[in-house]
Amino acid sequence: MDTRNDFSKGSIVKNIISMAIPMTLAQLVNVLYNIVDRIYISMIPDIGFTALTGLGICLPAISIVAAFANLFGMGGAPLCSIERGRSNHAEAERIMGNSFVMLAATGIVLTVLGILIRKPMLYLFGASDITYPYADSYLTIYLLGNVFVMISLGMNNFINSQGFGRTGMLTVIIGAVLNIILDPVFIFVFGMGIQGAALATIISQGVSAAWVLRFLTGKKAIYTLKRSSFILDGARIRRIIGLGISGFVMQATNSLIQFLCNSTLQFYGGDLYVGIMTVTHSVREVVAMPVLGLTHGAQPVIGYNYGAGKYDRVKSSIRFITIVSLGYTVLMWLLIQGFPAFFIRIFDDDPAVLRAGIPSIRLFFMGFFFMSLQFAGQTIFLALAKSRFAVFFSIFRKVVLVMPLVILLPRIGGLRTSGVFLSEPISELIGGIACFATMMFVVWRRELKGNPR
Repeated sequence: MDTRNDFSKGSIVKNIISMAIPMTLAQLVNVLYNIVDRIYISMIPDIGFTALTGLGICLPAISIVAAFANLFGMGGAPLCSIERGRSNHAEAERIMGNSFVMLAATGIVLTVLGILIRKPMLYLFGASDITYPYADSYLTIYLLGNVFVMISLGMNNFINSQGFGRTGMLTVIIGAVLNIILDPVFIFVFGMGIQGAALATIISQGVSAAWVLRFLTGKKAIYTLKRSSFILDGARIRRIIGLGISGFVMQATNSLIQFLCNSTLQFYGGDLYVGIMTVTHSVREVVAMPVLGLTHGAQPVIGYNYGAGKYDRVKSSIRFITIVSLGYTVLMWLLIQGFPAFFIRIFDDDPAVLRAGIPSIRLFFMGFFFMSLQFAGQTIFLALAKSRFAVFFSIFRKVVLVMPLVILLPRIGGLRTSGVFLSEPISELIGGIACFATMMFVVWRRELKGNPR
């Protein structure tokens, strides 16, 4: 079988970096596309900040789509890496084929269901009579491209799991660059406003999906999509879902938290604070991007070496991603706490937004460096197919910690909107330490105790 991208040989740091650099660049371009998209929307004459707030209301629904892409993409790809490390190549290819079928089918179901329930859903997510028309205009068009989103997001994991980080990077870059080009054309030249932003997005995702399918059906891939691998097997699907449920829960709970934050902020602060939360989440996407690129790049390397029994190399991977993640998040924490206005002005320089936004963004990012521990711990659990732990800590931080805090803190001591933003650092502190400590005990001290090969 094809012996390209053998992660059991050479420097472990070099192997991770070779995957992490293209993934980080892809994350960077993707985040820039999201940011530019939102900047263009905020520049629409007279209605910019209101339209941006409408987009923010759509984010929980968009997160739900991404959650299902994670369920089958992030669920199947680590299993594919492990089976490849075990030289079980036929099973690795079947895992990829079954994941593809589930991604495409789920995309169709989500499109139909989303269009049917979009109005009550958007009001539930925090829309007002003023922001609903903008949210509805964006989401209706976005839902029509669900299948493209599912395939480009979900199946790109299998390109990366085979070690083709640069090709996976191009998947993201092609869609992002095309979106950046199309956005001003549709929004301003054709006068489509926020609908133009949504149309640019689904066209770009469609091109990305075509790129993914072209590679995974071509001669350059180690494992290719074949009709014989499309035959669904119950046990295999359960394995995929069992591991992918962690990524699903992470995105689904993101959606739930976004909804809860928006609705709470709407009650205590109105559209202004819903818009500020949209800006805050956008800043988070930017600053978290390098850590996500690093940890996603490490997953196929860790999974391959674990499958091959190279436990010493798995330990070296854990050390590397933990140290780098912690150092980076501390640096970004210092920058945001020192210069919060700079990050807010990327989106809006209205004095009212700055007055309310500066203390809010400082609160939100107060414990950001603790997230490096969550990122590292979750990455190891996913790479080693420890789905129960990955799922538990996804639920623990968002559902057990954040949700009650968002509900309770605004009602304590007159915190109101500040309580919503304060819930994030408290959950990062408790959740990050708990996840990393458990990973060290379960994986480092017990799972990797055996003799390395």
